Amino acid sequence: MVIDYLENARKYHSLGENIEKAFRFLLDTDLNTLENGKHVLDGDRMFAIVQEYETKDPDQEKMESHKKYIDVQYVVSGEERMGHAFLQKQIPSRPYNPEDDYMLFDEAPDFFTVVKKGMFTIFFPEDLHMPCIQNGSSAHVKKIVFKIAV
Repeated sequence: MVIDYLENARKYHSLGENIEKAFRFLLDTDLNTLENGKHVLDGDRMFAIVQEYETKDPDQEKMESHKKYIDVQYVVSGEERMGHAFLQKQIPSRPYNPEDDYMLFDEAPDFFTVVKKGMFTIFFPEDLHMPCIQNGSSAHVKKIVFKIAV
């Protein structure tokens, strides 16, 4: 997993062409005017989901993991906490569904990070993550989640 500010994105271009494309999209696009929903950027190989929501209590959420896609999550506005752990021997509480490309886990995160406006995270298939968590109290967040094929 990677957690950093967009201004440092160039450091991560070597992780793959589509990861670099995601960062270029973030830098070259007026993100405040993007409509919520799915934006196809390279067919099934890469797409972005723009979403707005109120952050949630961690007791109502579960950690998740994916197999087909790497997540690049960028906070456009607001802030949230994200829980993290490494996928090791945990057993999913919701088995993997290839159509939705995710599985859920009941374990609590090993640690949390506050992710603010201008920051991004990269979650690989071995990274369990719990996004959308409130930092003290519920807050409005606009975020772009890029799905990049492994």
